[in-house]
Amino acid sequence: MIYIEDMGCISPNHVDGESFENAIPNLQVGGRFIAQEPAYTGLIPSGQLRRMGKSVRMGVGMGLTLQQRNEPVEAVILATANGGLDDCLKFLNQIVEYKEGTLTPTNFVQSTPNAVAGNLALITQTTGYNITHVHEGIAFENAILDALMRFDAGDNSRLLLGAVDEISDYNYNIDLLRGGFKTEAVSAEDMLESGTPGTVAGEGTAWFVLAAEATERAKAAIMDVEATCYLPEADLLAWVDAFLQKNNLLPTQIDALVFGNNGDIRTDGLYTKVYEQRFPQLPLYVYKNRVGEYPTSSSYACWLATQLLIGCKLPTPWLNRGRAAEASPKYVLVYNHYLGCQHGLQLLQSV
Repeated sequence: MIYIEDMGCISPNHVDGESFENAIPNLQVGGRFIAQEPAYTGLIPSGQLRRMGKSVRMGVGMGLTLQQRNEPVEAVILATANGGLDDCLKFLNQIVEYKEGTLTPTNFVQSTPNAVAGNLALITQTTGYNITHVHEGIAFENAILDALMRFDAGDNSRLLLGAVDEISDYNYNIDLLRGGFKTEAVSAEDMLESGTPGTVAGEGTAWFVLAAEATERAKAAIMDVEATCYLPEADLLAWVDAFLQKNNLLPTQIDALVFGNNGDIRTDGLYTKVYEQRFPQLPLYVYKNRVGEYPTSSSYACWLATQLLIGCKLPTPWLNRGRAAEASPKYVLVYNHYLGCQHGLQLLQSV
Protein backbone atom coordinates (compact mmCIF):
# COMPACT_ATOMS: atom_id res chain seq x y z
CA MET A 1 0.00 0.00 0.00
CA ILE A 2 1.25 3.48 -0.87
CA TYR A 3 -0.12 6.83 0.24
CA ILE A 4 -1.08 9.86 -1.86
CA GLU A 5 0.06 13.01 -0.04
CA ASP A 6 -0.65 15.52 -2.80
CA MET A 7 -1.85 15.54 -6.39
CA GLY A 8 -2.64 17.81 -9.29
CA CYS A 9 -3.67 17.67 -12.91
CA ILE A 10 -4.01 19.64 -16.11
CA SER A 11 -6.96 18.47 -18.18
CA PRO A 12 -9.47 19.58 -20.81
CA ASN A 13 -12.01 19.96 -18.00
CA HIS A 14 -10.21 22.47 -15.80
CA VAL A 15 -6.94 24.02 -14.71
CA ASP A 16 -5.41 22.70 -11.49
CA GLY A 17 -6.42 24.71 -8.46
CA GLU A 18 -9.79 25.70 -9.93
CA SER A 19 -13.15 24.06 -9.23
CA PHE A 20 -13.64 21.14 -11.59
CA GLU A 21 -17.02 19.68 -10.65
CA ASN A 22 -19.11 22.06 -12.77
CA ALA A 23 -16.39 23.16 -15.21
CA ILE A 24 -17.13 23.08 -18.93
CA PRO A 25 -14.86 20.67 -20.82
CA ASN A 26 -12.82 22.23 -23.60
CA LEU A 27 -14.17 20.22 -26.56
CA GLN A 28 -12.88 21.84 -29.73
CA VAL A 29 -14.27 21.75 -33.25
CA GLY A 30 -12.82 18.70 -34.95
CA GLY A 31 -13.51 16.35 -32.07
CA ARG A 32 -10.65 16.96 -29.65
CA PHE A 33 -10.65 17.64 -25.92
CA ILE A 34 -7.84 20.20 -25.57
CA ALA A 35 -6.08 20.62 -22.22
CA GLN A 36 -6.57 23.95 -20.48
CA GLU A 37 -3.06 24.99 -19.54
CA PRO A 38 -2.18 27.38 -16.72
CA ALA A 39 0.32 30.21 -16.97
CA TYR A 40 3.80 28.77 -16.46
CA THR A 41 5.50 32.13 -15.94
CA GLY A 42 7.65 32.04 -12.80
CA LEU A 43 7.33 28.27 -12.62
CA ILE A 44 9.44 27.04 -15.54
CA PRO A 45 12.55 29.08 -16.46
CA SER A 46 11.65 31.14 -19.53
CA GLY A 47 14.68 29.94 -21.48
CA GLN A 48 13.51 26.36 -21.14
CA LEU A 49 9.79 27.08 -21.45
CA ARG A 50 10.00 28.49 -24.97
CA ARG A 51 11.74 25.33 -26.17
CA MET A 52 9.22 22.92 -24.65
CA GLY A 53 6.50 21.16 -26.57
CA LYS A 54 3.03 20.82 -25.07
CA SER A 55 3.47 17.45 -23.31
CA VAL A 56 6.80 18.49 -21.78
CA ARG A 57 5.34 21.84 -20.76
CA MET A 58 2.29 20.29 -19.08
CA GLY A 59 4.23 17.50 -17.38
CA VAL A 60 7.04 19.68 -16.09
CA GLY A 61 4.65 22.46 -15.07
CA MET A 62 2.44 20.20 -12.97
CA GLY A 63 5.37 18.22 -11.57
CA LEU A 64 7.13 21.42 -10.47
CA THR A 65 3.93 22.70 -8.86
CA LEU A 66 3.81 19.64 -6.60
CA GLN A 67 7.54 19.77 -5.95
CA GLN A 68 7.31 23.38 -4.78
CA ARG A 69 4.51 22.79 -2.28
CA ASN A 70 5.87 19.55 -0.80
CA GLU A 71 9.01 18.19 0.79
CA PRO A 72 11.72 17.01 -1.65
CA VAL A 73 11.15 13.64 -3.30
CA GLU A 74 13.78 10.99 -3.92
CA ALA A 75 12.64 9.70 -7.31
CA VAL A 76 10.56 10.57 -10.38
CA ILE A 77 8.45 7.99 -12.22
CA LEU A 78 6.60 8.98 -15.39
CA ALA A 79 4.11 7.19 -17.64
CA THR A 80 3.48 8.18 -21.25
CA ALA A 81 2.57 6.55 -24.54
CA ASN A 82 4.01 8.97 -27.07
CA GLY A 83 6.03 11.57 -25.18
CA GLY A 84 6.47 14.74 -27.22
CA LEU A 85 5.47 13.16 -30.52
CA ASP A 86 4.78 16.51 -32.15
CA ASP A 87 8.37 17.64 -31.54
CA CYS A 88 9.62 14.30 -32.83
CA LEU A 89 7.81 14.83 -36.13
CA LYS A 90 9.15 18.36 -36.43
CA PHE A 91 12.66 16.96 -36.13
CA LEU A 92 12.00 14.24 -38.70
CA ASN A 93 10.60 16.82 -41.12
CA GLN A 94 13.73 18.91 -40.62
CA ILE A 95 15.85 15.94 -41.70
CA VAL A 96 14.01 15.95 -45.02
CA GLU A 97 13.83 19.73 -45.33
CA TYR A 98 17.54 20.31 -44.66
CA LYS A 99 18.61 17.13 -46.48
CA GLU A 100 20.25 15.71 -43.36
CA GLY A 101 22.36 18.83 -43.02
CA THR A 102 22.71 21.13 -40.02
CA LEU A 103 19.76 20.44 -37.74
CA THR A 104 18.66 22.10 -34.52
CA PRO A 105 18.63 19.48 -31.74
CA THR A 106 15.93 21.19 -29.69
CA ASN A 107 12.96 19.32 -31.18
CA PHE A 108 14.74 15.99 -30.87
CA VAL A 109 15.78 16.57 -27.26
CA GLN A 110 12.26 17.64 -26.23
CA SER A 111 10.57 14.79 -28.11
CA THR A 112 12.01 11.79 -26.28
CA PRO A 113 9.55 10.13 -23.85
CA ASN A 114 11.87 10.72 -20.88
CA ALA A 115 12.16 14.47 -21.56
CA VAL A 116 9.55 15.30 -18.90
CA ALA A 117 11.13 13.28 -16.09
CA GLY A 118 14.58 14.42 -17.19
CA ASN A 119 13.66 18.11 -17.16
CA LEU A 120 12.05 17.76 -13.74
CA ALA A 121 15.20 16.14 -12.36
CA LEU A 122 17.44 18.85 -13.83
CA ILE A 123 15.32 21.76 -12.62
CA THR A 124 14.80 20.39 -9.09
CA GLN A 125 18.22 18.71 -8.74
CA THR A 126 16.56 15.35 -8.05
CA THR A 127 19.44 12.95 -8.62
CA GLY A 128 17.77 9.69 -7.57
CA TYR A 129 15.81 7.07 -9.47
CA ASN A 130 14.34 8.49 -12.68
CA ILE A 131 12.42 6.38 -15.17
CA THR A 132 9.76 6.66 -17.85
CA HIS A 133 7.31 3.84 -18.61
CA VAL A 134 6.17 3.73 -22.23
CA HIS A 135 3.55 0.98 -22.38
CA GLU A 136 0.76 2.78 -24.19
CA GLY A 137 -2.58 2.06 -22.47
CA ILE A 138 -1.12 0.47 -19.33
CA ALA A 139 1.87 2.79 -18.86
CA PHE A 140 0.35 4.43 -15.78
CA GLU A 141 -0.55 1.12 -14.13
CA ASN A 142 3.01 -0.10 -14.67
CA ALA A 143 4.35 3.15 -13.22
CA ILE A 144 2.27 2.58 -10.06
CA LEU A 145 3.59 -0.97 -9.88
CA ASP A 146 7.12 0.38 -10.14
CA ALA A 147 6.43 2.76 -7.23
CA LEU A 148 5.00 -0.10 -5.16
CA MET A 149 8.12 -2.16 -5.80
CA ARG A 150 10.43 0.75 -4.92
CA PHE A 151 8.66 1.20 -1.59
CA ASP A 152 8.48 -2.54 -0.84
CA ALA A 153 12.22 -2.86 -1.46
CA GLY A 154 12.93 0.10 0.83
CA ASP A 155 14.66 2.01 -1.98
CA ASN A 156 12.56 5.15 -1.52
CA SER A 157 10.25 6.68 1.08
CA ARG A 158 8.77 9.49 -1.05
CA LEU A 159 8.56 9.90 -4.82
CA LEU A 160 6.81 11.78 -7.59
CA LEU A 161 4.58 9.77 -9.94
CA GLY A 162 2.95 11.21 -13.04
CA ALA A 163 1.56 10.64 -16.51
CA VAL A 164 1.25 12.83 -19.59
CA ASP A 165 0.07 12.57 -23.19
CA GLU A 166 -0.75 15.15 -25.83
CA ILE A 167 -2.73 15.20 -29.07
CA SER A 168 -0.51 15.57 -32.12
CA ASP A 169 -1.91 15.95 -35.63
CA TYR A 170 0.12 12.94 -36.72
CA ASN A 171 -1.17 10.35 -34.27
CA TYR A 172 -4.66 11.86 -34.34
CA ASN A 173 -4.90 11.44 -38.12
CA ILE A 174 -3.58 7.88 -38.01
CA ASP A 175 -6.02 6.92 -35.22
CA LEU A 176 -8.83 8.61 -37.16
CA LEU A 177 -8.04 6.59 -40.29
CA ARG A 178 -8.08 3.32 -38.36
CA GLY A 179 -11.53 4.21 -36.97
CA GLY A 180 -10.44 5.17 -33.47
CA PHE A 181 -12.31 8.50 -33.39
CA LYS A 182 -15.82 9.55 -34.26
CA THR A 183 -16.34 11.14 -37.66
CA GLU A 184 -19.58 12.90 -36.71
CA ALA A 185 -19.82 15.94 -34.46
CA VAL A 186 -20.69 14.98 -30.90
CA SER A 187 -21.09 17.01 -27.72
CA ALA A 188 -19.55 16.11 -24.38
CA GLU A 189 -23.05 15.56 -23.00
CA ASP A 190 -24.01 13.08 -25.75
CA MET A 191 -20.66 11.37 -26.23
CA LEU A 192 -21.28 8.27 -24.11
CA GLU A 193 -24.76 7.69 -25.57
CA SER A 194 -23.85 8.28 -29.21
CA GLY A 195 -24.14 4.59 -30.16
CA THR A 196 -21.49 4.90 -32.87
CA PRO A 197 -17.96 3.54 -33.34
CA GLY A 198 -14.98 5.57 -32.19
CA THR A 199 -14.40 7.99 -29.35
CA VAL A 200 -13.10 11.56 -28.92
CA ALA A 201 -9.39 12.34 -28.50
CA GLY A 202 -8.10 13.86 -25.29
CA GLU A 203 -4.89 14.87 -23.55
CA GLY A 204 -3.64 15.85 -20.13
CA THR A 205 -1.32 15.20 -17.23
CA ALA A 206 -1.79 14.08 -13.62
CA TRP A 207 0.83 13.91 -10.87
CA PHE A 208 0.97 12.45 -7.37
CA VAL A 209 3.34 12.77 -4.43
CA LEU A 210 3.53 9.27 -2.96
CA ALA A 211 4.85 8.10 0.41
CA ALA A 212 5.64 4.68 1.80
CA GLU A 213 4.15 5.48 5.21
CA ALA A 214 0.92 7.16 6.24
CA THR A 215 1.27 10.73 7.53
CA GLU A 216 -1.17 13.48 8.44
CA ARG A 217 -0.85 14.74 4.86
CA ALA A 218 -2.14 11.48 3.32
CA LYS A 219 -5.30 11.92 1.23
CA ALA A 220 -5.85 8.30 0.16
CA ALA A 221 -3.99 5.05 -0.36
CA ILE A 222 -3.39 2.95 -3.46
CA MET A 223 -3.87 -0.61 -2.24
CA ASP A 224 -3.06 -2.48 -5.41
CA VAL A 225 -2.81 -2.25 -9.19
CA GLU A 226 -2.88 -4.77 -12.01
CA ALA A 227 -2.52 -4.61 -15.78
CA THR A 228 -2.82 -7.12 -18.58
CA CYS A 229 -2.84 -7.27 -22.37
CA TYR A 230 -4.93 -9.23 -24.85
CA LEU A 231 -7.33 -10.47 -22.20
CA PRO A 232 -10.13 -12.55 -23.80
CA GLU A 233 -13.56 -11.15 -22.98
CA ALA A 234 -14.53 -14.54 -21.57
CA ASP A 235 -11.82 -14.17 -18.90
CA LEU A 236 -12.59 -10.56 -17.95
CA LEU A 237 -14.87 -11.24 -14.97
CA ALA A 238 -12.57 -13.93 -13.57
CA TRP A 239 -9.67 -11.46 -13.79
CA VAL A 240 -11.62 -8.83 -11.84
CA ASP A 241 -12.69 -11.44 -9.27
CA ALA A 242 -9.11 -12.64 -8.78
CA PHE A 243 -7.94 -9.05 -8.24
CA LEU A 244 -10.53 -8.46 -5.50
CA GLN A 245 -9.84 -11.84 -3.88
CA LYS A 246 -6.13 -11.05 -3.77
CA ASN A 247 -7.02 -8.00 -1.70
CA ASN A 248 -9.51 -9.91 0.50
CA LEU A 249 -12.51 -7.99 -0.80
CA LEU A 250 -15.92 -8.90 -2.18
CA PRO A 251 -17.64 -6.88 -4.93
CA THR A 252 -20.22 -5.77 -2.33
CA GLN A 253 -17.47 -4.09 -0.28
CA ILE A 254 -16.60 -1.63 -3.05
CA ASP A 255 -18.26 1.74 -2.45
CA ALA A 256 -17.79 3.44 -5.82
CA LEU A 257 -16.48 2.75 -9.31
CA VAL A 258 -14.56 4.89 -11.79
CA PHE A 259 -14.73 3.38 -15.29
CA GLY A 260 -13.25 4.51 -18.59
CA ASN A 261 -16.37 4.45 -20.80
CA ASN A 262 -15.52 6.45 -23.92
CA GLY A 263 -18.59 6.24 -26.17
CA ASP A 264 -17.17 3.64 -28.56
CA ILE A 265 -20.01 1.17 -29.13
CA ARG A 266 -17.49 -1.55 -30.05
CA THR A 267 -15.74 -1.69 -26.66
CA ASP A 268 -17.95 0.01 -24.05
CA GLY A 269 -19.74 -3.30 -23.62
CA LEU A 270 -16.76 -4.52 -21.59
CA TYR A 271 -17.49 -1.89 -18.95
CA THR A 272 -21.21 -2.73 -19.03
CA LYS A 273 -20.44 -6.42 -18.53
CA VAL A 274 -18.25 -5.81 -15.48
CA TYR A 275 -20.72 -3.36 -13.97
CA GLU A 276 -23.91 -5.34 -14.49
CA GLN A 277 -22.52 -8.74 -13.55
CA ARG A 278 -20.34 -7.73 -10.58
CA PHE A 279 -21.31 -4.26 -9.29
CA PRO A 280 -24.98 -3.59 -10.10
CA GLN A 281 -26.49 -0.56 -8.34
CA LEU A 282 -23.10 0.82 -7.25
CA PRO A 283 -22.32 4.45 -8.10
CA LEU A 284 -20.46 4.43 -11.42
CA TYR A 285 -18.45 7.52 -12.28
CA VAL A 286 -17.05 8.24 -15.74
CA TYR A 287 -14.57 10.84 -16.92
CA LYS A 288 -13.77 10.50 -20.63
CA ASN A 289 -16.82 12.60 -21.51
CA ARG A 290 -14.90 15.40 -19.74
CA VAL A 291 -11.28 14.78 -20.76
CA GLY A 292 -11.42 12.49 -23.81
CA GLU A 293 -9.54 9.30 -24.60
CA TYR A 294 -5.76 9.04 -24.42
CA PRO A 295 -3.45 6.18 -23.41
CA THR A 296 -2.63 7.40 -19.90
CA SER A 297 -6.12 8.70 -19.06
CA SER A 298 -6.25 6.23 -16.16
CA SER A 299 -4.01 8.69 -14.29
CA TYR A 300 -6.92 11.13 -14.37
CA ALA A 301 -9.17 8.32 -13.12
CA CYS A 302 -6.81 7.83 -10.15
CA TRP A 303 -6.97 11.57 -9.45
CA LEU A 304 -10.78 11.47 -9.67
CA ALA A 305 -11.03 8.43 -7.40
CA THR A 306 -8.94 10.25 -4.81
CA GLN A 307 -11.33 13.20 -5.02
CA LEU A 308 -14.18 10.83 -4.14
CA LEU A 309 -12.24 9.39 -1.20
CA ILE A 310 -11.60 12.82 0.31
CA GLY A 311 -15.31 13.63 0.20
CA CYS A 312 -15.78 15.50 -3.07
CA LYS A 313 -19.36 15.33 -4.38
CA LEU A 314 -19.42 14.82 -8.14
CA PRO A 315 -22.61 15.94 -9.92
CA THR A 316 -23.99 14.80 -13.26
CA PRO A 317 -22.50 14.18 -15.84
CA TRP A 318 -19.77 12.50 -13.79
CA LEU A 319 -22.25 9.98 -12.37
CA ASN A 320 -23.21 7.51 -15.09
CA ARG A 321 -25.22 4.89 -13.19
CA GLY A 322 -26.46 4.27 -9.65
CA ARG A 323 -26.82 6.79 -6.87
CA ALA A 324 -24.09 9.18 -5.74
CA ALA A 325 -21.44 7.68 -3.47
CA GLU A 326 -21.62 8.04 0.28
CA ALA A 327 -19.96 11.07 1.84
CA SER A 328 -17.04 8.94 3.02
CA PRO A 329 -16.48 5.95 0.73
CA LYS A 330 -13.82 3.46 1.84
CA TYR A 331 -12.96 1.59 -1.34
CA VAL A 332 -12.98 2.87 -4.94
CA LEU A 333 -12.21 0.59 -7.88
CA VAL A 334 -10.87 2.03 -11.14
CA TYR A 335 -11.19 -0.02 -14.34
CA ASN A 336 -9.91 1.21 -17.67
CA HIS A 337 -9.08 -0.45 -20.95
CA TYR A 338 -7.38 0.95 -24.03
CA LEU A 339 -8.78 -0.15 -27.39
CA GLY A 340 -10.34 -3.16 -25.68
CA CYS A 341 -6.88 -4.71 -25.58
CA GLN A 342 -4.92 -3.36 -22.60
CA HIS A 343 -6.76 -3.55 -19.28
CA GLY A 344 -5.89 -1.94 -15.96
CA LEU A 345 -7.33 -2.07 -12.43
CA GLN A 346 -6.57 0.25 -9.52
CA LEU A 347 -7.86 -0.19 -5.98
CA LEU A 348 -7.86 2.90 -3.75
CA GLN A 349 -8.76 3.18 -0.08
CA SER A 350 -9.57 6.05 2.25
CA VAL A 351 -7.18 6.84 5.10
